[in-house]
Amino acid sequence: MKNRILIAEDEPKLREVLCDYFRSKGDAPFEAADGLQALELAETEDFDAILLDIMMPGLDGFAVCRAVRRRKDTPILFLTALSDEEDKLYGYELGADDYITKPYSLSVLYAKTTALIRRSRGALRTEGRLQSGGVSLDPDAQKVWLDGTEITLTPKEFSLLRCLMLHRGLVLSREQLLVKCWGYDYEGEARAVDTHIRRLRDKLGPHAHHIRTVIKAGYRWEEGEV
Repeated sequence: MKNRILIAEDEPKLREVLCDYFRSKGDAPFEAADGLQALELAETEDFDAILLDIMMPGLDGFAVCRAVRRRKDTPILFLTALSDEEDKLYGYELGADDYITKPYSLSVLYAKTTALIRRSRGALRTEGRLQSGGVSLDPDAQKVWLDGTEITLTPKEFSLLRCLMLHRGLVLSREQLLVKCWGYDYEGEARAVDTHIRRLRDKLGPHAHHIRTVIKAGYRWEEGEV
């Protein structure tokens, strides 16, 4: 099945290269030359992923991301020359899923994009629940079950588990977890995530192995057994 990819990039030559590359991989790229065109396409079409240049005329990538997130959960990856941590955190706060900094490898960009698409399709849902192995999470009821037995989590632990399961297979840094799980204004340093991870693992018991520590990077939810 072809992935429908919206590529919003104001530099014509780079946009052409990106579209040709994704087309050569069997995907169906759609072009947007500026933020307004990108937003119009994002609101009228369904895409499997959106690649957004941040510095675009009209509406920048941040504004487009904010508007898209009001209506859709389509994976969004920023293409940016900005490497400042504050810019990245701001993007995550708006709902971006990942960043790639220019100059970048086309193969790495493609790998990141396909990983985001797999993740967005991979969270198995049954009657609104997220399921992974023996762990089942109901986001509406705010409940979690281990092998059918309900366990009690604090609101922060529940948000952390939900975030990890939604992004399973992807490494999330402590900063990303702070923003995605608890919001940018969370009062605490990134290392506070380690404390909540430790407590969450304790409560997951035999299923704690799903939360893998990636040294110097963050945490990842994996479905495989030990």
